[in-house]
Amino acid sequence: MCLLFSFIKAMITRIESEVNIMAIIYVQLIIKGRRTYMSVPKVIRPQVRDLLIELDLDDLLPENERPPKAEPDKAEADS
Repeated sequence: MCLLFSFIKAMITRIESEVNIMAIIYVQLIIKGRRTYMSVPKVIRPQVRDLLIELDLDDLLPENERPPKAEPDKAEADS
């Protein structure tokens, strides 16, 4: 039973790493203009969204997928 559990855990880890690699590939394709965010498979869209936001490229996301803009502090705006 322990061997089966180890095998399943290894397969899940491998699948997760493959999803992450695919997310990076889709981010590169989006940056190059060869794909859009909406053409990304739904399974990896959250990872692609997070990567685009992390790279400050959230302008490549659809309006409804972008994080909310932070309001500047009034104290900073007055100075």
